[in-house]
Amino acid sequence: MPEGDTLHRAARRLEVLVGQRLEVETPHPRAQAAIDAAVLDGRRLEAVEAVGKNLVLRFDGGVVLRSHLRMSGRWSVRPRGEARSGRPWLVLRGETAEGVLWNGPVLELHTRALARLGPDILATPPDFDAMLARIGTAAEDRRLGEVLQDQTLVAGIGNMWAAEALWRARLSPWLPLREISERDRRRALETAATHMRAALAGGRVPDKQVHGRAGRACRRCGTPIRSFGQGDANRTAYWCPTCQRGPAPG
Repeated sequence: MPEGDTLHRAARRLEVLVGQRLEVETPHPRAQAAIDAAVLDGRRLEAVEAVGKNLVLRFDGGVVLRSHLRMSGRWSVRPRGEARSGRPWLVLRGETAEGVLWNGPVLELHTRALARLGPDILATPPDFDAMLARIGTAAEDRRLGEVLQDQTLVAGIGNMWAAEALWRARLSPWLPLREISERDRRRALETAATHMRAALAGGRVPDKQVHGRAGRACRRCGTPIRSFGQGDANRTAYWCPTCQRGPAPG
């Protein structure tokens, strides 16, 4: 699933279109059902920003477009008119380049969903105090791995970065909040922010230490990595039972 750093990279690529009047089309029927391209067509793109896992494009006249990629969506930027195969959801055509959205399951001409989000882990600077305050309102029996991915508490962290950050912080995703000190909660957030920021600066996600490596040796201690579904969404948690000691899953 695309996470916060992926959306920030997409926003940076799309900045090439800022300041231009865009030709806008929705080749995919589901995109046509979601938004009216005529509302955007011919408007000047004023700004592009990532907010958690959302991409927000602001046009003149106060018109705004929100894109959420969910599991499979992706944005690309290519030369204007370059041949392509397949049917994208959305095309934003500028003077020399065009932004293309593929498999984009959420398109809206409003940003009401953003009001529910917690502080962005990739904000400059991140507001850790506000994140901790929100986490403090969560039920004390919720597990740390699930809490980090709750976008109403902290925006931008998904399954992969939750696993990677907790491995680096040596904290188990199965620890209930009641057993985690304020210091360790902050350390988990700071670790996620640091490594996500580094991945954003480097232009790519670094080699994964635990995510997707179930059954393979931990690169720190050699113990086989474990995986198990977590939370109501049953997202797969990955962790090293030696480096990240904690209660058993379930």
